[in-house]
Amino acid sequence: MILYGLKNCDTCRKALKALPNVELVDVSVTPVPDAVLDRALAQFGDKILNTKSTTWRGLDAAERENDPKALLIAHPKLMKRPLIADGEALYLGWGADTQAALSA
Repeated sequence: MILYGLKNCDTCRKALKALPNVELVDVSVTPVPDAVLDRALAQFGDKILNTKSTTWRGLDAAERENDPKALLIAHPKLMKRPLIADGEALYLGWGADTQAALSA
């Protein structure tokens, strides 16, 4: 199981603590692989963008209109966190639904 997020993100830390045998990939250092990013975009669409982040608020209107994949490549911290890959299954965020699915 791989958790794509930030090592300093409180939500990512909570997920890491709750999940045994998970590997953290810090997206500010190592980008999300293209294949995983494409699957996540296909599954979650624009929901993968964290539009409440300071990074998003720092973008001008023209930048916000860019393709979500281009935005995530240019600004990895824009990704809603964590993105968890468990085999072929992907989970976004650390809500009750994700917690329940991964604890089963």
